[in-house]
Amino acid sequence: MCAGLVLGVTGLTGCSSEEDPDAGTNGIGKLSAAKIQSKSRAAADAAPAVRLSGTLVSKGHTYKLDMRLKGEGGTGSVTSKGETFQLLRVGKQLFLKADSAFWTHEEAKSGGEKPGKADDQAAAKLDGKYVKVPEEDASYQQLSGFTDKDVLLEGMLTLHGALAAGDRGTIDGNPSIEITGDKGAGGTLEVSLEGKPYPLRLERAGDAGTLRLSDWGRDFPLSEPDEDEMVDYGEQLPDS
Repeated sequence: MCAGLVLGVTGLTGCSSEEDPDAGTNGIGKLSAAKIQSKSRAAADAAPAVRLSGTLVSKGHTYKLDMRLKGEGGTGSVTSKGETFQLLRVGKQLFLKADSAFWTHEEAKSGGEKPGKADDQAAAKLDGKYVKVPEEDASYQQLSGFTDKDVLLEGMLTLHGALAAGDRGTIDGNPSIEITGDKGAGGTLEVSLEGKPYPLRLERAGDAGTLRLSDWGRDFPLSEPDEDEMVDYGEQLPDS
């Protein structure tokens, strides 16, 4: 006799031979792929903070990111062309921190004159310092984009082509459901089946990178560096 059988009430309740795959989940597994994508994007937009890590390919360049983002700014590391630097944005104020090699290697790499003693000494003064990136500098727009939650998520969470719901699995211990665009050619997104339907993992279309999204809603401290930790060159960054 089934342990869940209940007698003496209106009708009978017995046991089903099949378990409900959506039992104990947030229920989005029952929805169409388009609705899953829509709800996932809405949850991401509404979340006050997120951590984004992985690789991003843009305009032929590959970047390795580990950024924590929220509405007021972001902080974390970016690796490109073998060089790693830290970014910090508080409001509109953007700062870049790197070692001395970062400030000298580009000139030599691009075929320019080998950095001299004066260049090495100047770079040494920047080693481990936050250098303020002026809004007028050409690099401000690109670098600040890595610290902007809305900019980074815009377009990333939209799959291309015909949408379809795929397999269920787990991402970092969280139960998830996969949705694909154009059978994966248009991207693959893993969405949480637990709690809010946050996106957990994204494989971008065209081999344009794979990203993990975690720590949704988890706040983190964000403040400008102290004066003795920072260098301000005015309207233009030093040559790098």
